[in-house]
Amino acid sequence: MTITETTTYPIDLLLLADPEEQAIQAYITRSSCYVKEMDGKVVGTYVILPTRPHTMEIMNIAVEESLQGKGIGKQLIQHAIQTSRELGYTSIEIGTGNSSIPQLYLYQKCGFRIVGIDKDYFTQHYDEPIFENGLQCRDMVRLRQYI
Repeated sequence: MTITETTTYPIDLLLLADPEEQAIQAYITRSSCYVKEMDGKVVGTYVILPTRPHTMEIMNIAVEESLQGKGIGKQLIQHAIQTSRELGYTSIEIGTGNSSIPQLYLYQKCGFRIVGIDKDYFTQHYDEPIFENGLQCRDMVRLRQYI
């Protein structure tokens, strides 16, 4: 069970976290993509991108649906933090939807703190409405951790 960098993007997994392929294509070629494999199969992925001096952002993080809740997402986040630190970054950020309750819990459990809200981000930047946990995803909750 290793996490390695790849140039073969697991689009099916990436679409779990970001439902618009056009949005993924806008950042993927400028980013670094890492995958976690189990028994020769990709089960998790994350994408990081330098966004400002000293700041890395997790642009996408996803785990195969049948394996969610088993600690893989936490391992991916910890790897992203360690990788960013080793590359010389001093902070790491992540954004998620206001309706992404399990993700908000996980990110805060991993040491991220809420630093802002981009109001109406998902209603302005996505063609189709997104619903999670019975709520419409409208706002992006921005979180940061100093590493």
